Amino acid sequence: MKPLLGLIILAFLGSCGSIFREQAAKEPLARVGDVYLYRDDVASLIRDDMSPQDSALFVTNYINNWASKQLLLSKSKINLPEEELTAFDRLVEDYRADLYTRAYIEALVLQAQDTAVTTAQLRSYYEREKENFKLNEKLVQLRFVNLPPQFLDKDQVIAKMKNWEDEDKRYLDSIAVQFKKIHFNDSIWVSASRVMEEIPALTSVNEANYLKKSQFFELEDSLGVYLGRVREVLEINDTAPFEYISPDIKQLILNRRRLDYVRKLETEIIDEATKKNEFEVYEKNE
Repeated sequence: MKPLLGLIILAFLGSCGSIFREQAAKEPLARVGDVYLYRDDVASLIRDDMSPQDSALFVTNYINNWASKQLLLSKSKINLPEEELTAFDRLVEDYRADLYTRAYIEALVLQAQDTAVTTAQLRSYYEREKENFKLNEKLVQLRFVNLPPQFLDKDQVIAKMKNWEDEDKRYLDSIAVQFKKIHFNDSIWVSASRVMEEIPALTSVNEANYLKKSQFFELEDSLGVYLGRVREVLEINDTAPFEYISPDIKQLILNRRRLDYVRKLETEIIDEATKKNEFEVYEKNE
């Protein structure tokens, strides 16, 4: 059996080039009962970057896997109860129908759906559903810098970070190349977990001491010195700020539009089929 399989594979590999270039007649590679595995079924799976040895191994494994599945399938049809086979066939048909219809609906949705959401629409949704937008993690607004361990002008950076006038910001921006990390946009909300990723010296044990409103902190580890100023803090179960939650609101709005469109599409399809006499429901006679 093995020498014969090897000859089949060598013949297959030797003609792979012509398979890819032109439409060839269907040639079988293997058979299980009345079911055939054809050369074309495997040819499209061979990648150009495969060596002849890799291709031969791939084809061998593919043929063996295919054969084992077909043999198990034929055994199952003989040995499983008829009601189970009927149920499985129904599941397969349902799954096949779902795949086709889902792909078709998604194509229609993609073509027809309006993905533009204005700030006014986002704000309106937020105000209407505000009580449902509770935080499940702590959020902070802060600015921070990570200085190298031997940074010489630390005191001046601290003064500028605390004062934070336009002149201070310009100065810090001018020497920013000397910092290992910077985050000066303290108007955006960031999760506490994200801050701890950026500042390893902050941990779940000590963050409550440092991530407090109007808190200035100085922390140090082997990577350097971290200087930060917290502007605002929101705790778990506080209402999520609009700026933070607006991307989620946009997705909620788009999902609702999608559902509405799909329902409308299903109704229109049924109505059209009914008008064309392509669909009817037979009343049951009592």
